[in-house]
Amino acid sequence: MNIRFEKKKLITLSVASILPLIIWTTGCSFFGEKKVDISKLAKVTMIRNFSGSGYSRVAIDMDKEARYEIHRINNPKRIFIDVFDSYLTSDLNKKSVNVSDGVIKTVRASYYKPTTVRIVMDVENFDNYTSFVLKEPYRVVIDLFGQIMAKPDDNAPPITADNQPVTPPPSEPKTLSLSRQLGLGVHTVAIDAGHGGKDPGAIGVNGLREKDVVLDIALRLKKYLTEQYGMKVLMTRADDVFIPLEERTAMANANNADLFISIHANASRNLNASGIETYYLNLTSDPAAMETAARENSASMKNISDLQKILSQLLVSTKIKESTSLASSIQKALPKSLAVKYSDVKDLGVKKAPFYVLIGARMPSILVETSFITNPSEGIKLAKPEYREALAKGILEGISKYIGDFPQQKKAETVKESSSR
Repeated sequence: MNIRFEKKKLITLSVASILPLIIWTTGCSFFGEKKVDISKLAKVTMIRNFSGSGYSRVAIDMDKEARYEIHRINNPKRIFIDVFDSYLTSDLNKKSVNVSDGVIKTVRASYYKPTTVRIVMDVENFDNYTSFVLKEPYRVVIDLFGQIMAKPDDNAPPITADNQPVTPPPSEPKTLSLSRQLGLGVHTVAIDAGHGGKDPGAIGVNGLREKDVVLDIALRLKKYLTEQYGMKVLMTRADDVFIPLEERTAMANANNADLFISIHANASRNLNASGIETYYLNLTSDPAAMETAARENSASMKNISDLQKILSQLLVSTKIKESTSLASSIQKALPKSLAVKYSDVKDLGVKKAPFYVLIGARMPSILVETSFITNPSEGIKLAKPEYREALAKGILEGISKYIGDFPQQKKAETVKESSSR
């Protein structure tokens, strides 16, 4: 099996057992002299990596939940994870793969003990790491950060999951880049159209699919950002393909995106539910917000509860303040933009919830629930190009407002710091 790693490319590393699995017709296998029921072990099926400047994310896929431990050693520099009561798929070969992305040198997998899989990441320019678990399917995600983030090349187009550069705008921007007008470092906006491929998202009026609606809105937003403001835009997906949630944020991190905007259409068992709301990543006790997160995560409410425990350890490094401000700007702009033609738009406000797609983002990141696809009235509107156009313009105005307010926010913070000294 050919295996290759490329910088800034989503790759798949298949790992294999170094111990033969002798499977009885009873479903048991021998590891040494100990008989083990293989059906009770977790199977490590895949290891995925996404790399960028000073950043590398590793996802370890399994067919069921397993206990694991992550260790760090400094001589030699290494991160390794032991997955207990597990085995490597028998049809794959043991590999030590050269990554060389500036953070990870190599990734290799083998057995530490007969039923303990050890995955080793030899690292080089390494500072720290974070880890979390995603479920359905079960996978462990590890983010590794280099000591110095390289300055992004302003002339280099963003790279997508299939290693294709984002097509530049067909003509010169109508105005100077908004970020340059304001003297800010906002070069790249990552736009995430929710769901896609085998995941249709919510199904609404007349079979309308969330994945189709949000992709159309995302592409319209991209057009405005590139043509009117001269910004780079990274699309996590530009067509009807399935992208795992953890890979979407990884794309934004690897491309040094300055903002991450995830676009969705809301749904509810209550067909009368309507309105627009914008979320940022945080813990919540609001049942409705947790239900929304569970649906967008394609997870159960129990998994959302487990996720909140994990988040309590990760939120220290999350840009909550900036994300809240971005969410507020977009939420204010969206209803206002729609109100020009639609008078019955309900403003549901800014909310917080644990969304998988926002975990690990190194930039201000939000998730927009544009309207309820399950509401008869809003579902019909979402099917219309002019309504989607108004939604894209509203998000655009929110981004512009956020960037426009940013210098004043920074100035106020500086004054406050100076006065406290």
